[in-house]
Amino acid sequence: MKRRRLILFVAACLAFQTAELYAQPSGFTRAYRRLEGKDTVTVIQIAPVYVFPRRADTRRYEKLIYNLKKVYPIAKEANATLKAMENHLLSLRTKREQQAFVKAMEKKLKEKYTPVLRQMTFAQGKILIKLIDRETNRTSYQLVKDLRGSFSAFVWQGVARIFGANLKDTYDRYGEDRQIELLIMLYEAGEI
Repeated sequence: MKRRRLILFVAACLAFQTAELYAQPSGFTRAYRRLEGKDTVTVIQIAPVYVFPRRADTRRYEKLIYNLKKVYPIAKEANATLKAMENHLLSLRTKREQQAFVKAMEKKLKEKYTPVLRQMTFAQGKILIKLIDRETNRTSYQLVKDLRGSFSAFVWQGVARIFGANLKDTYDRYGEDRQIELLIMLYEAGEI
């Protein structure tokens, strides 16, 4: 524990020494001088450092970052595709045209994402289910039910449950998924 504190202290000192005080701030680490009364105060903001009590927790955190980097762009793209699909579905007049469009889109999406999804781990799949709920404000089960029907949603929910996932999982940004939410903010800011 003393070694970690020493390493963090040395890293902070090196960041202070190597920081250009009047340079453009980059990322979370930035340094500048501020005038308080007659004194000049140097302010250094350093990126947050997470220290976990066990090595296993550190590995779990690093794995979560890796999984999020791999899955989050897919969830964003799924949201954009879904919005485009819904806009196009509104322009179609008959139910038959809508069903044909949904089947054609499903075929395109299968061709595009089957290789990507086959390379995913179960943990990445679970995160993807939650991120789809975050991006679309609908669970994966609701999406399948809306687009393919309740029987198809039931079948896919059964398949997901066999493999330990749940299409009805919701994203709780203030509860159990708080760490994922913080990582998403860092990812969007370009920090991870």
